Amino acid sequence: MRKLIETTTSEQSSTNVVHVTKKHESAVRQVQGTANYVDDLTEPQGTLYAAVGLSQVAKGTLVSVALDDVRNSEGVVDVITIDDVPGHKDIGPVFEGDPLLANKEIKFYGQPIFAVLATSVQLARKAAMKGKVEVQEATPNLTAHQAHQAKTFVRPMHRFGLNADKVKQTLASCSNAVFGSLSIGGQEHMYLEGQVSLAVPDEEDRMKIYTSSQHPSEVQKLVAEVLDVKLHRVMVDMRRMGGGFGGKETQAAQWACIAALLAQRNRRAVKLRLPRFTDMHVTGKRHPFENAFNVAFDNTGKIEAAQIDINGICGHSPDLSDAIVDRAMFHADNAYFYGCSDIVGHRLQTNMVSHTAYRGFGGPQGMIMAEAIVDKIARKLGVDPLSVRKRNLYGTSTGTTTPYGMDVGAQSNLLPEMMAKLEHDGEYWARRESINEFNRTSPVIKKGLALTPVKFGISFTAKHLNQAGALVHIYTDGSIQVNHGGTEMGQGLHTKIAQIAANEFGVGLDMIEVTSTRTDKVPNTSPTAASSGTDLNGKAVQNACQTIKTRLADCYASSLGCPDEAANVCFENGDVTLNGQSLAFSDLVQKAYFERVSLSSSGFYQTPKLQYNREKGEGRPFFYFAYGVSMSEVSIDTLTGEYCVDRVDVIHDVGNSLNPAIDIGQIEGAFIQGMGWLTTEDLKWNKDGKLISENMATYKIPAIGDTPKIFNVSLFGKENTEDSIYHSKAVGEPPFMLAISVWCAIKDAISSLSGYTCDPQLDTPATPERVLDAVLKTQLAMSATAAVGQTDTCEESE
Repeated sequence: MRKLIETTTSEQSSTNVVHVTKKHESAVRQVQGTANYVDDLTEPQGTLYAAVGLSQVAKGTLVSVALDDVRNSEGVVDVITIDDVPGHKDIGPVFEGDPLLANKEIKFYGQPIFAVLATSVQLARKAAMKGKVEVQEATPNLTAHQAHQAKTFVRPMHRFGLNADKVKQTLASCSNAVFGSLSIGGQEHMYLEGQVSLAVPDEEDRMKIYTSSQHPSEVQKLVAEVLDVKLHRVMVDMRRMGGGFGGKETQAAQWACIAALLAQRNRRAVKLRLPRFTDMHVTGKRHPFENAFNVAFDNTGKIEAAQIDINGICGHSPDLSDAIVDRAMFHADNAYFYGCSDIVGHRLQTNMVSHTAYRGFGGPQGMIMAEAIVDKIARKLGVDPLSVRKRNLYGTSTGTTTPYGMDVGAQSNLLPEMMAKLEHDGEYWARRESINEFNRTSPVIKKGLALTPVKFGISFTAKHLNQAGALVHIYTDGSIQVNHGGTEMGQGLHTKIAQIAANEFGVGLDMIEVTSTRTDKVPNTSPTAASSGTDLNGKAVQNACQTIKTRLADCYASSLGCPDEAANVCFENGDVTLNGQSLAFSDLVQKAYFERVSLSSSGFYQTPKLQYNREKGEGRPFFYFAYGVSMSEVSIDTLTGEYCVDRVDVIHDVGNSLNPAIDIGQIEGAFIQGMGWLTTEDLKWNKDGKLISENMATYKIPAIGDTPKIFNVSLFGKENTEDSIYHSKAVGEPPFMLAISVWCAIKDAISSLSGYTCDPQLDTPATPERVLDAVLKTQLAMSATAAVGQTDTCEESE
């Protein structure tokens, strides 16, 4: 595996701690097994264990809940239902709809109805199976079609712009048009560490919560509301997660609330850890989508108008679906100028678990539509899809304004340059010619090639979430402790934060300790999501560091008799210097302490330039865009539908990388995870609404054998034009969508069966069964075309 690293070095401290590779701060502990996760914490004496009893139907009204057998089960200490909640019964993160436990109504198969507390994990789970629940069943809605027919939506429809009439007119009068639809599957988070919380009652009505959550402040708020206490009575501590990917942004709170309620009632510590089987049933997935498009274009393939219908299958409640479908709409253009456009988003209510945040937050489900449209146009015109992609890029003889009115900007749009570089370095056209020749002579195995771009907006689309706080202490030996509102889920956030703090003070990383995220240190934090962890919290930490540096500089300059020159004090290499004079950083800290200078500061940051009018569907919802390009080559077996990814080449834009190794790791991991979403990870519900892909035997995530044989990743290395932390860019979510090139390459291989005249219908995930079905339909269409001498049979067969 070859890794090309190209990064700039501006703003790099002479201590060499930023813009260079540094190992993950927990790497050694994780390898040794000494990194503590919630389930590793030493439990308080007398800790009890909770489990939940689940619904066995998808929709209905609760008639009775008989729990005597549960209460009488061995080791049981307490049993609760919704009627035992002293405060808020609904824990919906934004909108109501998520009862802590079932409240008269059953909304999905597997919904928690009661919770049981026992002296061991095994006894609690055994007792939870003994509840007798009677439900008056109703017919569930399980599909997008059923939800539309029943007009069940978790939130109202949303539309970008006021171009619907113009789009209709253009479509009616255009010389070329294509239409189509795409079913896009969901995805299980499959974090290594499942949902877990430990609640420890403190004096009076105070509560300490240790939880695996991406949003400690929300857990604090919801626990307080459920217990009917003030927020300052609840402290949430989160050191690290064993993966999150969005699955622990809102849906970690329920288990913390149940544990806290049981702990409050029994004045004992309570742990609730979901087994994998239960976790998969009761927690939301990436939203499945059912999307459609109708697009007009000219004879060169340039898009003139686009009507796109976005349908997010949300499950039983709103959760974060409003914003997730918005994000899908924001990214339905991906990298392309659509001329006039009409993009409509629906949030469909179904009787299944409430789907939630997942890496990309709806962006992938919108972005894949843009690539489906380009493929369709290319096959219609009989040209290579890359040519159509390049022709429609923002700013390449097209407009630069998105469907929601944000200017992409000629200076900051890196995609034309990045695509040209990968096209050249990856030898796209030579490989295209070689693949065409291979396909002409290979009767069974067919190869495909695709080069696709990514343009991903960075910021929470809910403006108020774009803020962060931090707390920095310097101790009298010169060591520094940093706390901030972001959470570590393996992505290296704490490592980058430590690098930022070390760089600001000009000291080594060994002088920095980043502590657990705690609601009693930094309050009112936003979730670690939207790829904003380093952008927001890094700036907040920098702000706190600079406040202390100003105090220290004033102290040092004054001690040298030149207080007016404090601005010229330099912090580097563990020393502080001014006018040729030098003092060790730790000695200056001692001096400042004796001069009664504060060595502690909070920091704060809010993302600038954001404004979006949701009623009008226009504005600037993002601070900047992160870009990427990927080229994938695949081979498929036309007799079985099996395939392999032979080679992947990626160039990704992370601005001026804070830590190239961590960024490359994020890109590689995101790509493989995205590839799993599009190829192997197939969520299945039966006709009763029960999830049947409920374990690792029936749900296939990518394994080491699925890794591309050749996997080249390089960083583009241009500074962010916006004032982000050291002009770096976010890297968490954008590379996930690079994997769309794999899906396009599989389609390309299938299309070769028609001489590249057919655009195969290939819903995702593109499992071997779906690939084989697309192969057979393409072959059948070509046979029909040959039999009747038609040129449009292929399109009709789709």
